[in-house]
Amino acid sequence: MNLNAFLAVENANQRVDDVFGLEFHNGWEARDARHAAAQAVGSQGASFARRTLAKGLAAVSRGSAFAVRRLDDVVADDLRRAVAPGK
Repeated sequence: MNLNAFLAVENANQRVDDVFGLEFHNGWEARDARHAAAQAVGSQGASFARRTLAKGLAAVSRGSAFAVRRLDDVVADDLRRAVAPGK
């Protein structure tokens, strides 16, 4: 392991220790430190994959919610017609 790689890993480990230590009392400051530590480690590829997967799952969730609402409206209309008096 060359010196630059070793120093980068040590720096990333120190940032992670700082994030999970008691030095950060402010939530925004801790979030920024976690973000900096993640960038130092080089997890951009994994982050991109997680973000893309989350967006895909959200789209499926929204689509299924729309379908359920639509089905609920149709069933409610059918039920209203069945219960309507005198027809």
